[in-house]
Amino acid sequence: MHGTVAPASTQALRYPFLLLAALLCLGPWPASASSHGPANAQRCGWFDNPTPANASLTDRDTDWTVGVQGGHQAQGDWPRFADRDWVRTGHGSHGYGCACMKVSTDDKEQIVQIFSARSRPLSACRQDPALKAKEPVNPLAAARPAGS
Repeated sequence: MHGTVAPASTQALRYPFLLLAALLCLGPWPASASSHGPANAQRCGWFDNPTPANASLTDRDTDWTVGVQGGHQAQGDWPRFADRDWVRTGHGSHGYGCACMKVSTDDKEQIVQIFSARSRPLSACRQDPALKAKEPVNPLAAARPAGS
């Protein structure tokens, strides 16, 4: 049988089985990486940075983790805020603001990659019916005596 070539019908059958075997090894593909919409999306809401390296984005769908000190950190740049668009909630620059971010997410409600981020006026989130009740708590406002 040296020098013989298998009939074309035998060769044709060999390759589809290899392709099928390769696809089965890869496993099923989810329709979306998140139950909250597309894995790559523009998300707008409250960007909260209460302490060093801890940040989240709360949009109409859920609370997305941007970073956890000593743990997950999204790749990419966080939004930058003008003083008028940032509410300070403690020492240093920690606080929250309203932002839109183009991001990729995973099924653990984490932002994995930030492609772009921009701040918005605080009024944009405060006037959005889906975000109005989700504004982060400002401990400095609660600590002020009434009338001051």
